[in-house]
Amino acid sequence: MISRTTGTRNGVLVLKAKWWQTAVVYQIYPRSFQDSNGDGIGDLQGIITRLDYLENLGISAIWLSPVYQSPNDDNGYDISDYQNIMTEFGTMEDMDELIKQAEKRNIKIIMDLVVNHTSDEHQWFIESRKGKDNPYRDYYIWRDPVNGRKPNDLRSIFSGSAWEFDEESGQYYLHLFSKKQPDLNWENESVRQEVWDMMNFWLEKGVGGFRMDVIDLIGKIPDQEITGNGPKLHEYLQEMNEKTFGNYDVLTVGETWGATPEIAKLYSNPKRKELSMVFQFEHIGLDQQEGKDKWDTKPLSVNELKKVLSKWQTSLGNEGWNSLFWNNHDLPRIVSRWGNDTTYHKESAKMFAILLHLMKGTPYIYQGEEIGMTNCKITDISEVNDIESINMYKERLAQGYSKEEIIDSINKKGRDNARTPMQWDNSENAGFTTGTPWLRVNPNYKEINVTANLADANSIFYCYKQLIQLRKDNPIIVWGDYVLVEEVPEQVFMYLRKFEGETWAVVANFGDQAVAIQLPEFGQSTRILIANYPRSSVEFSQLELKPYEAFAVKL
Repeated sequence: MISRTTGTRNGVLVLKAKWWQTAVVYQIYPRSFQDSNGDGIGDLQGIITRLDYLENLGISAIWLSPVYQSPNDDNGYDISDYQNIMTEFGTMEDMDELIKQAEKRNIKIIMDLVVNHTSDEHQWFIESRKGKDNPYRDYYIWRDPVNGRKPNDLRSIFSGSAWEFDEESGQYYLHLFSKKQPDLNWENESVRQEVWDMMNFWLEKGVGGFRMDVIDLIGKIPDQEITGNGPKLHEYLQEMNEKTFGNYDVLTVGETWGATPEIAKLYSNPKRKELSMVFQFEHIGLDQQEGKDKWDTKPLSVNELKKVLSKWQTSLGNEGWNSLFWNNHDLPRIVSRWGNDTTYHKESAKMFAILLHLMKGTPYIYQGEEIGMTNCKITDISEVNDIESINMYKERLAQGYSKEEIIDSINKKGRDNARTPMQWDNSENAGFTTGTPWLRVNPNYKEINVTANLADANSIFYCYKQLIQLRKDNPIIVWGDYVLVEEVPEQVFMYLRKFEGETWAVVANFGDQAVAIQLPEFGQSTRILIANYPRSSVEFSQLELKPYEAFAVKL
C-alpha cells in the first residue's frame, strides 16, 4: 500500500501515494460554521464565503457533517432524504457550487455517510410502518414482543431500550440511537442497492469521498445482541467498495468505536478492497472510568496515552492507515479536556497540534481547533441542545445523581462543547450570524477568534498552518517509521520519525509543570523544525522543558 513504486527518478525509487495519505482534512459542522442569511444557523453559502480562509490554512479536504434533508432530531444524523439538502442549509445548487468552489482551491468535499439508520420521517420508514405486508417493511428491523415485552435487553446509545413499540402493528422496531432513528436492515439486498445508488449519485457530483458514521454497526445481529463488528460487516463493505467508491479516487474513513489494530487492518488493508482508513477511539476513552459510561471521568494517564497511540502508530505497518485526531463534533475540546485552557491556553493548544500532526497517518482538524476554541460551560440543563446530554440528565436524575454532578459531567464531556458557533471575530455573535445563534456563542470569543489569530504571527492558527506545510514538504512525516522514546518522565511524550537516513525527534511536555530530561545519546541540535516556545537549539544531555512545551528537531 505504502510503497508501490511507479519507477525510478535519478536512480531513486518514486513512491506512488494516494492523495489522502499526504492530506490534512478539516471537519466542518455546518450548523455552527458560518451563517449567511441571518437565521442563526450556519449554511452552505456561509461555508463558501470561508473557503479562502481554509485555503490559507492549507487543508486538502473538508469533511462535511450531514447536510441532507433531516428533521434534526440528532442534528442531521437522522436523514429523511439522502438526495436533497436540508432547507436551512440551502439548496442542491448551493451544494454543487460548494463542490465547484472548493475544487478551484484544490479542496475536496468528503460527505458524511449515515447508513446504519435513517430518520423515522424517511419515506422508506413511513412505508415500512404501514404494515407487515408493505414491501418496505423489511427495510428496517421489526420483531414481535417476547412474553409481552421488548425482544431483548439491547440498549440505545442515547439511553434506554433500543426497541420501540409500534401500537399499530404490535411489533417493535430497533433503534440503536434515538427512537426517531430506526436502524436499516442491511441483510435486505434492496436496502444495500438503495445505498449504492445514493452513494453513486454523490460520487458522480464529484465529492472526494465519505466519512462513514458508525459503520461498524451495519452488520448487527440484534437477536443475538451483536451490534458492532457483526459477521457480515466486511462482506457488506467489500460489496460497497465494488459497487461504488472503488471506481473513484476518493478517501473513505469509517467511524469504528470498537476497532483494535487487527480489526482496523480488516477495514483498511488495500488488498481487501474496503476503506482507506478508520477512526479508532481507544485513546479517546482513556479518561473514562473502567466499565462505566463516558460521563464517569478520571484523570488521564499520559503513560496510557503514549502506549495506545504508539501501538496504533506501529501495529498497522503496511496493512492499514491511521487517522489522527483529538476532536470532532461528538467530543469535548481537547485544549479544555486534557490541556490547560486558561494559564497555558496557547501553549497547550499548540502542544496537542505538534504532538499529533507529526505522527504517521492522515490528520483531521475540527473547526475552531486551529484557533484554540474551548469548552463552553453551562449551569443549567435548559442551556443544553444535545439529545444525548438531555437524555443522560433525565436518566441520572432518576437514578439519584445530583444536578451538580450531572452538569459537571456535561461540562466535561457534552457534545455541545464542540458545537458552539465558530468564533470569527470580536463582533456580536463572534461574526457567526447577524441573527440569534441556534446555540449560544462561547463568551470567550472576544479573545479567541480567527481575526485575532490571523493578526498574531505567533498564534495557534499559524502553528497549524506550519504543520500542514511541513507535511507537504517532508516525506518523513508521511512515510517515516515511528519509534517511542521510553526513557523519559511520564509527562513527557517523545518519539522519533525515521526515513531514508533522516531522523526527527518530537518532544512534548504533557503538563503544566516544568520538567527535565537527560538523553545525551541524542546530542545537540540547532535544526528546530517547529516549536511552541522560542528555541534556537536543543541540548538533550540536559533539557529543561517548560509547561506544555513541544517542538520537533532534526537530529
